[in-house]
Amino acid sequence: MKKFFHLLVLSCIVLYGCKPDHSHDAEGGLAHDASQVELEPLAFTLYSQKTELFVEFKPLVTGTESRFAAHFTILGEYFKPITEGTINLTLSGSNGSQTITADKPEVPGIFRLRMTPEREGVHSLVFYIQTPSYLDTITLDNITVYPDEKTALANQAEETGGGNDISYLKEQAWKVDFATVPAQVEPFSEIMKTSGQILSAPGDEEVIIAQVNGIVSFTGQQLAPGSAISAGKTMFSIKSNEMVVGSLRAEVQKAESDLATAKANYDRASELVKDQIISQKEFVEVKLRYENAQTALSSARTNSGFNANKQNVGASISGYLKNILVENGQFVTAGQALATISKNKKLILRAEVSQKYFSKLASITAANFKTTEGTKVYSTRDLNGKLISFGKSADASIPFVPITFEIDAQAEFIPGSVVEVFLQSGSSPALLIPYAALLEEQGVFYVYVQTEGESFQKREVKTGATDGLHIQVLSGVSEGERVVSKGAYQIKLSTASGTLPAHGHEH
Repeated sequence: MKKFFHLLVLSCIVLYGCKPDHSHDAEGGLAHDASQVELEPLAFTLYSQKTELFVEFKPLVTGTESRFAAHFTILGEYFKPITEGTINLTLSGSNGSQTITADKPEVPGIFRLRMTPEREGVHSLVFYIQTPSYLDTITLDNITVYPDEKTALANQAEETGGGNDISYLKEQAWKVDFATVPAQVEPFSEIMKTSGQILSAPGDEEVIIAQVNGIVSFTGQQLAPGSAISAGKTMFSIKSNEMVVGSLRAEVQKAESDLATAKANYDRASELVKDQIISQKEFVEVKLRYENAQTALSSARTNSGFNANKQNVGASISGYLKNILVENGQFVTAGQALATISKNKKLILRAEVSQKYFSKLASITAANFKTTEGTKVYSTRDLNGKLISFGKSADASIPFVPITFEIDAQAEFIPGSVVEVFLQSGSSPALLIPYAALLEEQGVFYVYVQTEGESFQKREVKTGATDGLHIQVLSGVSEGERVVSKGAYQIKLSTASGTLPAHGHEH
């Protein structure tokens, strides 16, 4: 038992004797080794007209190698990484410059560069970008190169803010349809939102009409709505016979008989008027009946497609077959519509405006519109549109006043379809962001604002009017701040999942 007690005491002495001794500072606290403090990396995000640069590196120290993780994004409708090209990085100061080169990205969009600064002082970092499709230059000014790490640590700024920032990496953004745009103050037209309809333009259509009674039959290839029709193409044949009262044969025979009678009367009246047996007035009436009979017979014979038993009906314009109004084998009467052909070059946008806007109709210059099935917004300005007319008076029995634009036809426009219309009148400066940037959550509107290359904030915004393409921001975003215009929903999903891909950035 005594032996066990001695062993226990010895163990305690060994354990407590081996415990490291912490020295304390003058305030009685634990002293920290300053050498354990490291330089925190710097991050910068810059834009040119063609490129976004997001670069990370530690503060520069003379004689110490610095590693740059430079992310290059091609700007456009969607932001995509630079997949091939060369980057020259120049550190330029009053005492000279030095340059390093990366011949290709380590991974799509990310170039790794290493530089050992040779001279202290304030410098500029200049990135020369050369890709197969374009050249660009981005400059980062006022970069300090410190003489030693101790000086760099002493000037290291404390990290502030960012507590509510959402991390969304470039590698994520490059894989989806993503883009950002700056909030800008631009002329913005007052908007009148209403409904409307796309219609065929007058003079842009031809209605094929039957000129005789008979049985209609389709000729040539099978006709179907939407098929292309060329001018002169025979589309229908209308057969007539003796059983049809208005047959072509009977019409021609009647016209020939009327002409023969009128000619005989004219010849006789010509002799009588010479002898003054009939008056000049009577002669003129006989002559007029003769000329009308000639015209009637000529009208029945002029069309080469006519014969005694049928009429061939063709198109006089090229376009597409809008609709067929008869069935094969159907009996039709003279003057009946058979089909409609549309050139499909011009269309009419007709909007119905509430009478409360009647006084503003004269100031309307353009309109945006979108179909009820789609999300794409079209502008009359982009479609060579022009204002044709608007209602000049109001009727107490009709709550709406029409306004009409002529626009170029597009394949996706279907005459007769209903559209949502944003009429524009006047203009005044307003802070605008794309309408697509706006998200809604339980009646609250918000956007994602880019605070750094891979950092975003969810901002609640108060909005004003919209023209379907842009929306006025009253609060929540400042001019020049970049908002996510495409891909905002992907950021929302990434925050909901709580997972991020491995980054692999090296500093």
